[in-house]
Amino acid sequence: MNESTTESYFHETQRFRQPWLWGLLLAVAVVVGGSLYPGGVSDAGAVVGLTVVVAVLALFAVATLTTAVRDDGISVRFFPFHLRPRHVPIDAIERVEAVEYSPIGEYGGWGVRWSADGWAYNVSGSDGVRIERQDGKPLLIGSQRADELAAAIERARQ
Repeated sequence: MNESTTESYFHETQRFRQPWLWGLLLAVAVVVGGSLYPGGVSDAGAVVGLTVVVAVLALFAVATLTTAVRDDGISVRFFPFHLRPRHVPIDAIERVEAVEYSPIGEYGGWGVRWSADGWAYNVSGSDGVRIERQDGKPLLIGSQRADELAAAIERARQ
């Protein structure tokens, strides 16, 4: 189905905006930067260290989780790791439920994660939508609007 002719039920873009995360990342940057003070590390080591720190900060700054629900299915894109969205056809969905979950306990943290409970895409919080697919492969999508996302998927399934 052509995207321009499908009905859109839901769209959400999330970013890593947790103050504790940015505080931790900046603290690491300060510690690494301080250890690279002239005389502590060679010039080449300083360049490599600063490059790694800047790359990690940039990665978290540009990372976005975009979720969309349309007539033809759900698309999930975790940029910059997915250059194209991952697509779940609407007719492949068996069951949908808005849930509260433990990102660390169930999936080992945030991001694109895999565990015995299947794949998870999340950037913050502990609310999401658990999707059971007909092929038996579960999927969890973290959302700041989990109830709305679950309802949109159910509307698209009708």
